Amino acid sequence: MELQRITVLGTGVLGTQIIFQTAYHGLPVIGYDISEQALAAANQRLDALVAQYAQYFGNPQKAQSARESIELTSDLADAVREADLVIEAVPENLEIKAQTYRKLAVLAPEQAIFATNSSTLLPSNIAEFTGRPGQFLALHYANRIWSNNTGEVMGTPATTPEAYEAVVDFAERTGLVAIRVLKEQPGYVLNSLLVPFLQSASHLLVNGVADAQTIDKTWKLGTGAPHGPFEIYDIVGLNTAYNISRAGDATSQKFAELLKTQYIDQGKLGAAAGEGFYKYN
Repeated sequence: MELQRITVLGTGVLGTQIIFQTAYHGLPVIGYDISEQALAAANQRLDALVAQYAQYFGNPQKAQSARESIELTSDLADAVREADLVIEAVPENLEIKAQTYRKLAVLAPEQAIFATNSSTLLPSNIAEFTGRPGQFLALHYANRIWSNNTGEVMGTPATTPEAYEAVVDFAERTGLVAIRVLKEQPGYVLNSLLVPFLQSASHLLVNGVADAQTIDKTWKLGTGAPHGPFEIYDIVGLNTAYNISRAGDATSQKFAELLKTQYIDQGKLGAAAGEGFYKYN
């Protein structure tokens, strides 16, 4: 089972990266979002990715060709009509995902495989809404896909081996290193390591132990890591950090409130917006 025609639902920061990564590796891809306003923002993000891919891979012509091949639509039926694989990257909210999959189950071809990019919800939480639990699993991307090119593949007890292997093959054909997650785990492998690290940094900040710049500097000097935790928060996006933190313990909820009032409400959403904890060109 070779997956050739790809649809990505959701054109946020990571959704547009998934779209571009797929197109850059030569597969036809359609991006879907709910409104023309959302698609206009997606077009801007996709245009910016041309330079990122051109610089990283050293092939401006290929990056531009990939951009020109991408199709965007706000018509869900049109987006999935011929899809072999539908990758869902809608907001981390079970109700939104359930609504999306109920519509998708009716509109997508019977043979199509569905993959969620959810970073916090287990695929088993979602499978009942898909109408095809055997053809449903998780494919989790890391931010800045072109360089942080892991593709964590995690099925449910109902996922067929054929669907699982087809998604592993797709991941490898689109420039990812397929990470086989052998059983369901909240946070997969990457976020099971990353989230406690970022949470520890946020707790240091809200408890007044040190400011963000000092925490980052300490981590980078002490470990040789290229990024500190608050630089990573900016890369991931502060909306994502907010949604995860507000569901955490009392200290995490204080961090969520800080993010909302001091950053998100001011339009400081992270690196993609030009400013978060730091300013970016």
